Amino acid sequence: MHSDLLTGAEDGSKRQVTYQLPIGDQLLPLNDLLGRKLSMQYHGEIHCCHCGRKTKKSFSQGFCYPCFKKLPQCDTCIMSPEKCHYDQGTCRDAAWGDKFCMTDHVVYLANSSGLKVGITRATQVPTRWIDQGASQAMPFIRVATRRQSGLLETIFKEFINDRTNWRAMLKGPADPLDLQESALELLDMNGSRIAAMQEQFGIQAIQPLAGVKSLETGQPAVLDIVYPVLEYPAKVTSRSFDKEPLIEGVLLGIKGQYLILDNGVVNIRKHTAYQVSVAVN
Repeated sequence: MHSDLLTGAEDGSKRQVTYQLPIGDQLLPLNDLLGRKLSMQYHGEIHCCHCGRKTKKSFSQGFCYPCFKKLPQCDTCIMSPEKCHYDQGTCRDAAWGDKFCMTDHVVYLANSSGLKVGITRATQVPTRWIDQGASQAMPFIRVATRRQSGLLETIFKEFINDRTNWRAMLKGPADPLDLQESALELLDMNGSRIAAMQEQFGIQAIQPLAGVKSLETGQPAVLDIVYPVLEYPAKVTSRSFDKEPLIEGVLLGIKGQYLILDNGVVNIRKHTAYQVSVAVN
């Protein structure tokens, strides 16, 4: 799904998410469909999102097996960035690495199903937070490369979670947290380890941001995110085109990468490259 943020509060700290669903060459505006019945028909074909090859199984959310084995965006260091091997000269595609890995990243705190730490490219803020269904998020360290962000995340996840409980996230907004206070505590507890990384990579490469306003907007660093949801499910039941080719239900909301129907939830990201048609009633 494609997502975007609209200003939702006078203080500028809250944003309302709008969603669009790619169907062929068109984008279906989802916010306008809340309360209506969707019929999604899977046609039994998966085509690799990179090369277009027909494949029986999707790997790494949309790739065929040959692409999964050769593309840099499917390498193990994408899930474990601290294992980046670009400097060893063994990156699957150095040009891709230059563009996506050897560029500014942020280490952030988010509140989706509770406090978590994560990393993303600076250009992916706030898209990454929306993908995870975060109700609150803020960057607190800016670094020069993806590997550096992964090394910091490895340190911080000794103290807090680095994963989202997706079932809890889909049951409603998380209780508000003081992310700035949590960020300052993490920086204080790990000051010597951060200083060691600054000595290794250069002080300009590792720049804490906690306690200051956003460098881009001058507004408070914490962003509150509001999702288009009419009603959250009391019990989260996952539905998949791998088990049922026709999924129908009334659209009650969209959060993260999930469609919330009156009879279950559908992970759209999981079904990237599946050939599906959608009808609205």
